[in-house]
Amino acid sequence: MSTLDVVGLCGSLRKASLNRHALRLAGELMPASMKLDIVDWRDVPPFDGDLFAQGVPPAVAALTERIRRADAVLVATPEYNFSVPGVFKNVLDWISRVDNQPFARKPLALLSASAGPLGGARVQYDLRKVLLYLDAMVLAKPEVFIGMAATKFDAEGRCTDETTRRFVGDQMAAFERWIVAVQRMQG
Repeated sequence: MSTLDVVGLCGSLRKASLNRHALRLAGELMPASMKLDIVDWRDVPPFDGDLFAQGVPPAVAALTERIRRADAVLVATPEYNFSVPGVFKNVLDWISRVDNQPFARKPLALLSASAGPLGGARVQYDLRKVLLYLDAMVLAKPEVFIGMAATKFDAEGRCTDETTRRFVGDQMAAFERWIVAVQRMQG
């Protein structure tokens, strides 16, 4: 089997965000057949229909093409006000407007981390609705919600909690199987 190219999208722009730590942890725990490339999307402008009428901005086109080329996408996002962070939803809104939808039939997995006890559960359920509209093939189980995440990562962003490491590792093993299954379904 060739190496599976996985694009990582963090719903937070902060370099030291708990979700960026979780995304890096997932990359560390992925099976050897997978490689994670965390993509920076901070140059994507606010969605504006007038701007879209002039064409897809270069940052959106580059991100769209990177997702299109990937075998799969892994999203780690915080929960803002019980839902998807506005800046990350903006990225999805832009991508939803392009031709040849890059999320269509793309294997995708979600995880979330939060300082609170629920670990971002509400954001995942809202995000699943958005991704369903984009025809993404979202991994159903296992779900990963990293609650009280500030106590599970050290100052350098390394996960110090073995239970969290096991949950994320189990999800990455399931994600590998999901990617292969989706590719097989598509022939």
